[in-house]
Amino acid sequence: MEEAVRWNIKVSRETDLTLRTFLGARGMKKGDLSKFIEEAVRWRVFDRTVQDIKAHNADTGPGELQSLIDEAVREVRAERRAKGKADKA
Repeated sequence: MEEAVRWNIKVSRETDLTLRTFLGARGMKKGDLSKFIEEAVRWRVFDRTVQDIKAHNADTGPGELQSLIDEAVREVRAERRAKGKADKA
């Protein structure tokens, strides 16, 4: 794991009990609480990002959207190929 940063957070007693019961029922230990929270935060940030992108592109036609996606994929692949060649040299 990368360098850890300590958070001080407050949650309701009900949320604490529900989460600890959930983790305990799956055989998880105290340290797994941090892992669970980190995964939940990453998922939520990803989900919010996806929702923002969907809202931003809501008025974009399917054909235009597919063209934008195809172009982005081509650019990333070209960058990776160039990086791969540079790493081999």
